[in-house]
Amino acid sequence: MLKSKTFLKKTRAGGVMKIVREHYLRDDIGCGAPGCAACGGAHEGPALEPQPQDPASSLCPQPHYLLPDTNVLLHQIDVLEDPAIRNVIVLQTVLQEVRNRSAPVYKRIRDVTNNQEKHFYTFTNEHHRETYVEQEQGENANDRNDRAIRVAAKWYNEHLKKMSADNHLQVIFITNDRKNKEKAVEEGIPAFTCEEYVKSLTANPELIDRLACLSEEVNEIESGKIIFSEHLPLSKLQQGIKSGTYLQGTFRASRENYLEATVWIHGDNEENKEIILQGLKHLNRAVHEDIVAVELLPKSQWVAPSSVVLQDEGQNEEDVDKEEERERMLKTAVSEKMLKPTGRVVGIIKRNWRPYCGMLSKSDIKESRRHLFTPADKRIPRIRIETRQASTLEGRRIIVAIDGWPRNSRYPNGHFVRNLGDVGEKETETEVLLLEHDVPHQPFSQAVLSFLPKMPWSITEKDMKNREDLRHLCICSVDPPGCTDIDDALHCRELENGNLEVGVHIADVSHFIRPGNALDQESARRGTTVYLCEKRIDMVPELLSSNLCSLKCDVDRLAFSCIWEMNHNAEILKTKFTKSVINSKASLTYAEAQLRIDSANMNDDITTSLRGLNKLAKILKKRRIEKGALTLSSPEVRFHMDSETHDPIDLQTKELRETNSMVEEFMLLANISVAKKIHEEFSEHALLRKHPAPPPSNYEILVKAARSRNLEIKTDTAKSLAESLDRAESPTFPYLNTLLRILATRCMMQAVYFCSGMDNDFHHYGLASPIYTHFTSPIRRYADVIVHRLLAVAVGADCTYPELTDKHKLADICKNLNFRHKMAQYAQRASVAFHTQLFFKSKGIVSEEAYILFVRKNAIVVLIPKYGLEGTVFFEEKDKPNPRLIYDDEIPSLKIEDTVFHVFDKVKVKIMLDSSNLQHQKIRMSLVEPQIPGISIPTDTSSTDLNGPEKKKIKLGK
Repeated sequence: MLKSKTFLKKTRAGGVMKIVREHYLRDDIGCGAPGCAACGGAHEGPALEPQPQDPASSLCPQPHYLLPDTNVLLHQIDVLEDPAIRNVIVLQTVLQEVRNRSAPVYKRIRDVTNNQEKHFYTFTNEHHRETYVEQEQGENANDRNDRAIRVAAKWYNEHLKKMSADNHLQVIFITNDRKNKEKAVEEGIPAFTCEEYVKSLTANPELIDRLACLSEEVNEIESGKIIFSEHLPLSKLQQGIKSGTYLQGTFRASRENYLEATVWIHGDNEENKEIILQGLKHLNRAVHEDIVAVELLPKSQWVAPSSVVLQDEGQNEEDVDKEEERERMLKTAVSEKMLKPTGRVVGIIKRNWRPYCGMLSKSDIKESRRHLFTPADKRIPRIRIETRQASTLEGRRIIVAIDGWPRNSRYPNGHFVRNLGDVGEKETETEVLLLEHDVPHQPFSQAVLSFLPKMPWSITEKDMKNREDLRHLCICSVDPPGCTDIDDALHCRELENGNLEVGVHIADVSHFIRPGNALDQESARRGTTVYLCEKRIDMVPELLSSNLCSLKCDVDRLAFSCIWEMNHNAEILKTKFTKSVINSKASLTYAEAQLRIDSANMNDDITTSLRGLNKLAKILKKRRIEKGALTLSSPEVRFHMDSETHDPIDLQTKELRETNSMVEEFMLLANISVAKKIHEEFSEHALLRKHPAPPPSNYEILVKAARSRNLEIKTDTAKSLAESLDRAESPTFPYLNTLLRILATRCMMQAVYFCSGMDNDFHHYGLASPIYTHFTSPIRRYADVIVHRLLAVAVGADCTYPELTDKHKLADICKNLNFRHKMAQYAQRASVAFHTQLFFKSKGIVSEEAYILFVRKNAIVVLIPKYGLEGTVFFEEKDKPNPRLIYDDEIPSLKIEDTVFHVFDKVKVKIMLDSSNLQHQKIRMSLVEPQIPGISIPTDTSSTDLNGPEKKKIKLGK
């Protein structure tokens, strides 16, 4: 049956256009209940259970299905995701509304619907002849949708009665809208609020904790004292932003001080790019990463960023007067030039709340159900939750979601979502760091896995189309030990004309991942593989990453090859890009490849190829460095694990060989060659990577540190920096050069992906290359997959698709990739930090030599080369007068009593694990040598108890 809607629409030119929309209604849409005689049991996708084994409910004891409205889906998704809740009918009307209002919830509901064990059924009520309703005159869209949901619920109950005479199946309508519930009851539909239904589930009392508390009035604290000013409505905020009264920006809370934040202003207002906020009332219930509207305060009220470290430790959440006293501490007398533009939050434009990991701070009041939750991320405020499980959840990592923040409450309200496990346990802490860094790590869904090739897989004639057969070449791969996702392989051979042919062969991942399907979307969302200390979170399913795409030896594999003809001076004479099929002759580690190159007895084809590659790589590297490429150093740590307990038993910095450099040179060359090619073909939509030059101020610390050792570091160009770093040698202090390079790394900007049509600065500062991209690691980076697609189109090996040539879509992809790469980096660092803690937990207290990297006003930051470990030694004594500290920013140096510390000085430190704060365990360092009375810890502290008198003696921290 066909219905048509007619409406008039105003055109831009001011005319009126008649639009007719056709709407098809069908009789063959199944209700989702298997064996339903009335509709022949027709349904698509996961279905409801014929006899639902629902949790025992005191309100509806007979078997039933649930039918929630939009608000229940939006706000109570944590309840619906619980394994106890099954057999839910999700209406098309509800799904469409959720999609328009919250993309993250929409994705979660799609995932639940795809989970066959949950028995969620999507019913297309908008196309069912008996459940479709038209909007009546004077009825708004919201009321029409509410009516459509009630009509569907009523239809279901009548329809299910027809299934069989003795059938007692019911459909229970779940809504938190009072009016909607009343109307449903009037119409004879069994209806309850989500809270009523959940509280009726006698066998699952823990589900109550997962209820979001939505009514802010009900949850306002009884004292009723208004703490915060009201947020302005969105319409007023938008007007104010348009007129310039308010500024829009991203709220960034401080890690160091819970009473301070900054707002990064969106747009081109260079003058007030960053606005400082101080004090609870001015922060006005904004949470880290929210998009807010701020009002700039008059200059007389501007403040300077505070240097005070303030952690929110108050258990009595209503003691707001104390907060005002603390706020006065922040306002120290400073010179006028230190004052920054200061503002206050007047409204929230977009909440960016996510589920937060942390620990329960149990209430002191016995039998209390109301407790505070302390997030692991210090930038997030504490959250008040109600739970009956407080004693079970103590000492555990849990997840909590924020529901709202009333004006008269010191903290936001939230609800318990999930118990992750005991604090300090490896599995639990890994889960926490993945969640906190927003690393997608759930198993790949069935929808994604359905696009993988069927096994056993082999190369077909169709696969060979537009592809060269290079299986005869002596190709091999060189990787770290234990590598299973082998992206790249190399070959080098002499041609008849005396020149050399060099090939870089990269896994042809884009052959398996086709644009737009579920596998492609999931890879794009993940953006990168994340390597933790003993776990790898793959970007693509294992069948591809460790098998079909991995260029293992002695198997045929599809590749994308970049082949150069070079002379013996490593100058490129010709470049060719082709899709290929290869058969690697060896999978070597860096050490194995090095042994072959150095061995006098080995002269086989693989070894000859490696020697040729190594010789050319040395020339390429020398030439690159002459152009001004930087060789920077960062101490990378590797853990040796106990094979049974998987605990770290040894920790060492990575050793780099010539072969590491050999592989790197050819990867860089391939990336540069591909960047030039795709930019030639697609000047407006090539995906490239750039590394901006740091502003001169970034180098101040490096220049001053070198000057203190009578060395000069020039920073006007990358070339002069590279050359002065090469010259900065000290015969008596060989490690000095490494320290300078580590310090230079800290001065650098972040490299980023961008779309060529949206930018005009392509330069890669660190590599001294005018153009660069990522082509060589498509198994673990989605950027490379896009680059492969662009290159394939450029060489006629594949066809294009609309998104590939849409620079705005590409810019969005780059934005996500930059975020994912940054988060992966932070997650990897957090994993190293956690494993370092585990290592020192088992090792106890150790003394090691260290070098000073930075001096601060009250501390020194040191690097311990043996472990590649960095830490801070604080010089503040608890409950004792502080030592005399004189800080000189120019030299830079810190004088403690009569001892002066300079950058790069050698010291001896004690390393220990402080577990006094379960949530934030830390590696703490204290000074052993040089000896400063009352400051240094005696050399023999083997019996030191960190929770005993030694802890009082000196306050140490990181």
